[in-house]
Amino acid sequence: MVNVAILGVGDIAAKMASTLSTMITQGDQSLCMYSVASRDGERARRFAEQYGFQKAYGSYEDMLSDPDVHLVYVATPHSHHYEHMKRCIAHGKHVLCEKAFTVNARQAEEVTAMARAKGLLMAEAIWTRYQPARQMILDILGSGFIGEPKMLTANLCYPIVHKQRIREPELAGGALLDLGVYAINFASMVFGDKVASMQSTVQMMDTGVDMQESITLTYETGEMAILNASVTCAGDRRGMVFCTNGTLEVDNINNPATITVVPRAEGQETRMYTVPPQITGYEYEMQAAVEAVTQGWVECPAMPHSEIVRVMQVMDQLRAQWGLVYPCE
Repeated sequence: MVNVAILGVGDIAAKMASTLSTMITQGDQSLCMYSVASRDGERARRFAEQYGFQKAYGSYEDMLSDPDVHLVYVATPHSHHYEHMKRCIAHGKHVLCEKAFTVNARQAEEVTAMARAKGLLMAEAIWTRYQPARQMILDILGSGFIGEPKMLTANLCYPIVHKQRIREPELAGGALLDLGVYAINFASMVFGDKVASMQSTVQMMDTGVDMQESITLTYETGEMAILNASVTCAGDRRGMVFCTNGTLEVDNINNPATITVVPRAEGQETRMYTVPPQITGYEYEMQAAVEAVTQGWVECPAMPHSEIVRVMQVMDQLRAQWGLVYPCE
């Protein structure tokens, strides 16, 4: 059994805690809700009591010093991931870290290398990489039913410009690391990693971070992905894959529920696929992390270290185009 700890007690941590509780209620015996840590001890105690953790710590260091902690889910702002993951590694803990994994590729390369050297799991909790919808999309496209995928569009937009974590450069704010990362991952899951060029247009906030952007990725074999992210408005969150003989539509690139396939050929009917019911969608990344710990793997096959770093490199190149550098860099 893997003892799971959560570092941080914000909204994302609460969602994961609720997910873990339901997983165990439904009979998952592979993990234990062991401990939680916050810089506020009373807040940690209330969190542990609410969700059913065995221990609560008012210090990250104290929790990481507990020898019975096996796997740490890092749920702090992504500006702090690098520091917190290094502390986990120093204490010999396996890590499942929320997205964006780090602030830049250099940090991602460093922490993944540190974890590999110690034989520890280092995984990114980018949930769409682990969900069943990913394989469903690949199976549909691989079947050839609607031909070869040539172009895609994807957007993720929420009116969250007022939130501190979005506005502040010190928290590595902006649309890209919070929302654009999902669109980039969607494109990567369909077209792979052979990006030949990228162009972008951006609007910046008065705080100096990106407010909304449009990104075009062109691949070595000619495919194109047009991606949009914004913190100023509500988008439809759809992903469209345009193929030689039809289209594939994903209702929500951030957490797919349905996949609609429309063939171009006469006499062929539209097909709709429903993604299996889920607890929250977080259970798949946790199951993958627990399996990896149990098997002694240092990375999850669904999101290997090379891909974690590559996605960060894409975002680094985009920020370089915009002249966006975070204070923590």
